Amino acid sequence: MLFKSAKSTDELLLRLSTITDKKLEKGKTLIFFDEVQSCPEIVTAIKFLVEDGSYRYILSGSLLGVELKDLRSEPVGYMDVKEMFPLDIEEFVKAVGIGDNVINHLRKSWENLHPVDEFIHKKMMELFRLYLIVGGMPAAVVKYMETNNIKRVMDVQKGIIAMYKRDIAKYAPSNKLAINEIFDLIPPELDAKNKRFILKNLNENAKYERFHNSFLWLKNAGVAILVYNVEELKQPLLLARSRNLLKLFLCDVGLLAAMYAEGIQMRVLRGDSGINHGSIYENLVAQELIAHGIVPYYYNSKKRGEVDFVVSLDGGVLPIEVKSGKDYARHRALANIMQCKDYDLRKAIVLCNDNLFIDDSVVYMPIYMTMFMHRDESAPTEYKIDLSGII
Repeated sequence: MLFKSAKSTDELLLRLSTITDKKLEKGKTLIFFDEVQSCPEIVTAIKFLVEDGSYRYILSGSLLGVELKDLRSEPVGYMDVKEMFPLDIEEFVKAVGIGDNVINHLRKSWENLHPVDEFIHKKMMELFRLYLIVGGMPAAVVKYMETNNIKRVMDVQKGIIAMYKRDIAKYAPSNKLAINEIFDLIPPELDAKNKRFILKNLNENAKYERFHNSFLWLKNAGVAILVYNVEELKQPLLLARSRNLLKLFLCDVGLLAAMYAEGIQMRVLRGDSGINHGSIYENLVAQELIAHGIVPYYYNSKKRGEVDFVVSLDGGVLPIEVKSGKDYARHRALANIMQCKDYDLRKAIVLCNDNLFIDDSVVYMPIYMTMFMHRDESAPTEYKIDLSGII
């Protein structure tokens, strides 16, 4: 009601001043609106508040990708949109106490393709396994730092999962059964040998067109990551995308681990070789790439096999294999595509538990080095056309 019936900016600001015990100082006060999906009128009103110029504003909320699609008036040019993600690996290890000197050593190893100091590598692998369990949800990270208790962290994670289910019921009432079914199938589908999402596990006669909007809802709500299949390893990858073949990952690897059977957490922390780590390793890589502005795809061909991820990076197509076991040097599909002259692939990366080394055009590197894969923002963007001679 605060925004719905206000007739002017002055009236809006007056009403704002009545619901805070802090003095609003022009030019100094920052006003933060949280959970704005519950009151989309705030987004419409922000244009007039920004034009007034008295204060600065931050708006935040969950499910904004699905809940703010039918605004009466969008404030184009008055609001910058920033998408937030769970803490990535680098943010997590810094949060638990790793200093910049260690990060700088790792970054130099990444840039120069040199092995990491062995002691640091072992400690980073311990931290990596911890990240697989805690994940990057701020509430889960804070609970770990306060208690060092994995059970308490899992309680937080299960609360987040329950909240997602409530949000699905609240914000997608007409499609909640299908969305919930897809959400619940993410862990077992990723744990299967073929990690592709199998529609027949939803319904024997399921067609992708029927469930397409449900997949998109989970993606736009920030709950899941869609990774589509590509049939050709050529730029741009988007044009080779197959719309009805996809892998579905959870937005946070810690939440994924919490959805698996009890007891997996401590076994992962110990590096138990009896666990299939493949699903959580791949989920981590998918969320890390997305958080760094890189759109991941996967490649599958009856002739050449399947490669876990392919991305556009540094001006070319980069294949990425994710290996959680000791046989990381075996990758038939990767070898097949690297030998294919039609694709002209310069290099490939295998993310594994071992230290960094190079074998021909394949770079084997510790999986935590995914933290340094970022979309290239350094390419020149300025261009001034030469009109001499025609004006």
